Amino acid sequence: MKNLLIIYPHWAPSNLAGVHRSRLISNFLTQFGWQPHILTVKSEFYEEKLDFDLLKTVNTSTKVYYTNAMKPPKYIRFFGDIALRAMPNLYNAAKKIIKEQQIDFIWIPIPSFYTAILGRLLHGKTKIPYGIDYIDPWVNGFVDYEKPFSRAWLSNQLASKLEPFSVKKASLISGVSTAYYQGVLDRNFKNKKIEHVGMPYGFDPNDHEIKLENIELPWKMHENCKAWVYAGAFLPKSHSFLQILFESINELRIENKWDESIRLYFLGTGSYKAQSIAEYAKENQLDDIVVEDRSRFGFLDILNFLAASAGVLVIGSTEKHYTASKIFQSLLSKKPVLAVFHQESSAVEILKESKADSYLTKFSPKETKAILKEKIKENLFNFAYSNKEWKPEFSNLDKYSAKSSAKALVDKLDLIIS
Repeated sequence: MKNLLIIYPHWAPSNLAGVHRSRLISNFLTQFGWQPHILTVKSEFYEEKLDFDLLKTVNTSTKVYYTNAMKPPKYIRFFGDIALRAMPNLYNAAKKIIKEQQIDFIWIPIPSFYTAILGRLLHGKTKIPYGIDYIDPWVNGFVDYEKPFSRAWLSNQLASKLEPFSVKKASLISGVSTAYYQGVLDRNFKNKKIEHVGMPYGFDPNDHEIKLENIELPWKMHENCKAWVYAGAFLPKSHSFLQILFESINELRIENKWDESIRLYFLGTGSYKAQSIAEYAKENQLDDIVVEDRSRFGFLDILNFLAASAGVLVIGSTEKHYTASKIFQSLLSKKPVLAVFHQESSAVEILKESKADSYLTKFSPKETKAILKEKIKENLFNFAYSNKEWKPEFSNLDKYSAKSSAKALVDKLDLIIS
């Protein structure tokens, strides 16, 4: 059994999305001859709400090591990033683990982006090969990074200096898709070959078998309603899709073609900027059937909500490289899925392959708003009234599973250290 050290400052019971990258990969590593060792920060130093149910989703074979960090600043917030607050502790703990556990490779998912620096520093000290995994782009990955002297602009300027340093000695670049790290290769490895691999978050089917007791559904006050659920962050480049979706529902209501028992629940949408979903709903006279709750829900709560719904909404981005990891949890809810994606998004192919694209709207940048609206409106009507049995072919999803992603990573690790 070879040993992989995964450094990620957040771990269960942290409810941040990035936790699932390390968790899902580590759940399957031992099946391919690698023992996962997770180095993380004690939960008492986290700032987000904790989700202790998430501990139920961690494979018992995973070895987890906890370290301290500086407490988050209360008043003057020069920095709050947990990787910065824990950097010396993570570095020293990693050296100890490397020595005691005979680590063969170090793998560092980002963000937090600053943990990438540890790969370079630890390699310089121990010569252990390392890889950086891009959950999100680092350079040019910030919203409004082109606006001079904004916080995003300053972060991007820093990223443009730290990324070359961090990846210079890396043996592997990975990411949730090739598009997320292609810029890294173009900027830093034009004249040098480096192993790289794109693999989605995927899914662990065991997560969907965990049923929470005494869970309170968001639509408990409307027990007889048909609840359509959108779960997760509302993206900056999803606004145009949502506006058309709500305009279409409003028109269907005016035309008496809408099932008034349907209510739409947007859950865990987060603290995004610009117009809110609730405001879009009011603007389109839908505030009586649309509910937005920006609170962060537990991972298993969301899976249970989706499974109890009448239908699932997945609103993608106008960007073609956007890969919605939520597509898997949506499909595995075993409820019909209404989706809108850029026609070149990998999510489109996933829906097609699993024969779950009956209510998929594909966006083309060349088409007019009127054409897109016509397609969305037709899918909405069919989604509301179709009596077709919903039977995706889940076996076709296997290649997108977390198990397949773990195998793709291991294939590269075995090649590098052979």
